[in-house]
Amino acid sequence: MNMLITIFLLPLIFSFCAAFCYKFYVGAGYNKTDAFIPYYNLYILAKIIGWNKWWIYFFLIFPYINTFTAFLMFIELAKCYNRFSFGEIVAAGFFPYIYFPVMNGRNLEYHDPKTTVRPPKGWVRDWLDAILWAVFAALIIRTFLFEMYTIPSSSMESTLMTGDYLLVSKIGYGPRFPNTPLSFPFVHHTLPWSKTAKSYIEWPQVGYWRLPGFTSIKRNDPIVFNFPAGDTVSEVFQSNITYYQLVRKYGKERVNNDKLNFGNIITRPVDKRENYVKRLIAMPGDTLQIIDGIVYINGEMGFQPPQMQHNYLVKINGNNLNTKMLEKFNIYEGYRTPISNEFILNMSATTAEEFGKQQFVQEVTRVITPAGAEVSQEIFPNDTLHFKWNVDNFGPIVIPQQGVTVKITSENIALYQRCITAYEHNDLKIKDNKIFINGKETDEYTFAMDYYWMMGDNRHNSQDSRFWGYVPVDHIVGKPLFVWFSKDKTYGKIRWNRFFKFPK
Repeated sequence: MNMLITIFLLPLIFSFCAAFCYKFYVGAGYNKTDAFIPYYNLYILAKIIGWNKWWIYFFLIFPYINTFTAFLMFIELAKCYNRFSFGEIVAAGFFPYIYFPVMNGRNLEYHDPKTTVRPPKGWVRDWLDAILWAVFAALIIRTFLFEMYTIPSSSMESTLMTGDYLLVSKIGYGPRFPNTPLSFPFVHHTLPWSKTAKSYIEWPQVGYWRLPGFTSIKRNDPIVFNFPAGDTVSEVFQSNITYYQLVRKYGKERVNNDKLNFGNIITRPVDKRENYVKRLIAMPGDTLQIIDGIVYINGEMGFQPPQMQHNYLVKINGNNLNTKMLEKFNIYEGYRTPISNEFILNMSATTAEEFGKQQFVQEVTRVITPAGAEVSQEIFPNDTLHFKWNVDNFGPIVIPQQGVTVKITSENIALYQRCITAYEHNDLKIKDNKIFINGKETDEYTFAMDYYWMMGDNRHNSQDSRFWGYVPVDHIVGKPLFVWFSKDKTYGKIRWNRFFKFPK
């Protein structure tokens, strides 16, 4: 249903733009009213510019591709009236609702593209046109359809491996319109020749707007999203160590003022925050709890990814592990404990079972942090006074849902503070154990957005929602489709068996 809305919505917008060209319709021999009939005016426009092939109309209704098609149609309309300058071509394509009304009072002599010989272009103009079309087409594809991503860390192993190159679909959940429209093309947040120079201009900022997609966001999907805690970063550490972790460790005053060790502290809009990929564990409204490393959703055991990894304590005969043996079992992470024959190795349950059968292995035991042990400020909601949780024993916690009202107190406000302030842009103050939102005392809050809970399949080596909390819906980027290339960065080998692997 959502996609049907998109199929009709975008052509309707293009029809609206075409209505501004009514004098151009008259100049080509058509009635003025033809320009004002939605959808039909696009059919007439295609005839005016000489596009009489049936597949043109398929491109006009195909979501997101029709944006590029309409762009070309308005340019061709300008050319039919001898408008060939580079500036006019750009204006006709990008701003038809401004350009064509301005041109309505000019000399409008129609030249049928099927019979008119157009003036030749110089080589400079040929190159400019080719570059413009290539850049625009690539931007449309990258912004609204698909984008390439690289897996930089092991947080999703073995579902997704470090060194995997992903093709990510943005049309599955519906593409977002960019929050930051003025930015250097084809880079994320930093210019390629610099480690700190921003690739974007922060003004203007556009609010969250997502076009309908082919499917809805589903529990257990692997999802690419913008890192919520990446809204503020140290230029030195970037998102490798979040600003909030640095503040908890060194204090806000030092982090903000010690330029030598931390650099400038910068903020980033949603679409310029780091891209992460994790598995969606809990939906808005779900109750989540982790007991001894097992996730429970609404009281029932959650989905267990087949290649999910944990830390295992491995005891061996002797003092050293053969690296070739580790490579054979695809074990990439681990370390020796203070006891010389004991190691902590990161692997799946299947691998642990097989590894334990080796003659040199005495024992393989899964590492689980008991409830109440190793309580840390680094665990969400970063309040050890009221929430004594850890990575293996966490919750219960209810995931915020749009339109749902919760009771808030000084004891539980840490669960919702970033939702209220950082994501939904309210002013929150606590005074004498009383909560004030936008200057008004209150004991409840109604969420304006849906939120999600993300976790990596590599449960003991993943910075995920257990550390920084919920992911707002406006941070969702898209869904990984398949791995199109993969290289083992540890051993330097191309993983041919991972080509065109579909993450599940």
